[in-house]
Amino acid sequence: MRLSRVVIKNLRSVQFADVALHEPTTLVIGENNTGKSSFVHGIRLCLDVGLSSAFRMLVKDDVHCAIDQTQPFQVLVGVEFTGFEGNENEEALLHGTQIGDNRARLFYRFRPKRAIRELLAQGGLGRPMTLDDFGWELFGGGNPAIDLTVIDWNTENADIGASSVGLQYLQSYLVAFLPALRDVEADLQQSRRSSLMRLIEASNIGPAEQQTLVDAVRTANAQIEGSPTIQAIAASIDSSLKEITGPAFSLDVELGLSSPTFQAIVRNLIVLLSNSAVRQFEPRRNGLGLNNILYIAILIEHFRKRAAAGKSAGELILIEEPEAHLHPQLQATLVAALRELPFQVIATTHSTQVTSKAPLSSFVMLTQRPAAATAVTTPLGSSALTAADRHDLERYLDATKSNLLFARRVMLVEGAAELLLLPPLVKKVLGIDLEREGISLVAIHGVHFAPFSHLFSDTCLPKRCAIVADADLEAGDVPNGDDPVENPNLALLEGPYVRAFVGATTFEREITLDANLPMLAAAAGDLGAPRVKSDLEIQDLLGGPVPDALKDKVLRTANRFGKARFAQVAARHVDQAGALPTYVTDAIAWLREV
Repeated sequence: MRLSRVVIKNLRSVQFADVALHEPTTLVIGENNTGKSSFVHGIRLCLDVGLSSAFRMLVKDDVHCAIDQTQPFQVLVGVEFTGFEGNENEEALLHGTQIGDNRARLFYRFRPKRAIRELLAQGGLGRPMTLDDFGWELFGGGNPAIDLTVIDWNTENADIGASSVGLQYLQSYLVAFLPALRDVEADLQQSRRSSLMRLIEASNIGPAEQQTLVDAVRTANAQIEGSPTIQAIAASIDSSLKEITGPAFSLDVELGLSSPTFQAIVRNLIVLLSNSAVRQFEPRRNGLGLNNILYIAILIEHFRKRAAAGKSAGELILIEEPEAHLHPQLQATLVAALRELPFQVIATTHSTQVTSKAPLSSFVMLTQRPAAATAVTTPLGSSALTAADRHDLERYLDATKSNLLFARRVMLVEGAAELLLLPPLVKKVLGIDLEREGISLVAIHGVHFAPFSHLFSDTCLPKRCAIVADADLEAGDVPNGDDPVENPNLALLEGPYVRAFVGATTFEREITLDANLPMLAAAAGDLGAPRVKSDLEIQDLLGGPVPDALKDKVLRTANRFGKARFAQVAARHVDQAGALPTYVTDAIAWLREV
């Protein structure tokens, strides 16, 4: 059984979301405060029996800020399931909620109570509404022709054929929630509700094996009691206790490892770890990252045992920031492992390492829009992306390029030279820190801008993207010296969210401006190009427009030493720079308009 669709209306940061989930592991991505935790909380409102009913009775901050809470409104979270037919437990769980072949739905509603709705229908309350006038309900099924997105606050469940769903009926569908600020070490400590205790209970240890464990503890306790020192300590405690309590309330004191009962034994079991340096150490001595993975491993094994015992009607793991405390290689390993699980996983993440190891079809993307609600989209549901685009992006979106998925605004450039030199140059000349402005510079290391540009649309990533590129013309082919020329291929990529800003020739020639000659001369000197250094210094003394021949020398120097190396060395001397090419300043101005 798979959760295949999520619809959310007016919950916390999410005013509206309607997304299809296509993969067993879904990644909910976006910058801070876009509503990733709200998305996960919505699913819990609908499905998690472990969530206290007190949380289902919403408070002011649980309602989207655009809602006037003095008027009737509704918070709705709806989910759909597929893939349950043929599984007896799953069919029983979803009985009465089916809306078609192999399709079922459940929906949570927080809206005016029935008595209040009746008063509103009769002409109103005569006063502003308060949250005391609202209540929550959980229903399922209904007329498939009436979509979740059109159910309004005054739509009656009976009118659409939906039936009430008690939380007790969801007990066999296990939802495990791992919050972002989780105390993994405490979670690993033994307690009645710990993941280890649940795993032990699901393992169904038989009576004979239980008795063997009890006998082992009795033997160990007898050996401990045989120690003269331990006997003396126990006797002293016994004597002091009887002295304080008197004979009426006295208890006999002994010292041992554990009470010789099976329940006492399993309550005292702890995880012990070993590596090449240390044997059998407790998790509290371990790093937070590995403890995080250890906890997830125990949870997954519990799910496996539960399913094998035939007690399961489905499992869902909700994880906020699975990358917490993990170095990049472990992040990649964890994501690969989660994608192979037979259980559905929905995870929120800020990690480019995580997103670079997952297919686009697994993304739910939340994007902040100026003066508008957060956009919730999926690349697979975007009409702007072709199948070829998606295949290209999955190859190209490595850990560095995946940064564009989280950025507020994006500047795409061709290669490492722009990536290394533009940020410090912009900061020196314009006084603008691109990262603080929410502008991420992403080098695609080529000129294949098309698939990247198609990401930026209403149906995928509704945020601005500036393509800053070279015309890549030979110096002699540039009309009228340095006049800009239009690159028709990039112009075809432009749209409401995409603009192309093209230099006349190449980046190295374009930054060879009169105000930048000291920076370039210093870079040439560091690289070991004394003649170019001298030519640049002479031109700086002469002043005036920089000749094309000198620009060509700078370009040849960059090619000889490597463009990335040239830019890296030039960045050391950026304090001596004073100008930016016009096409770069135009791109930044456009990105900063919103």
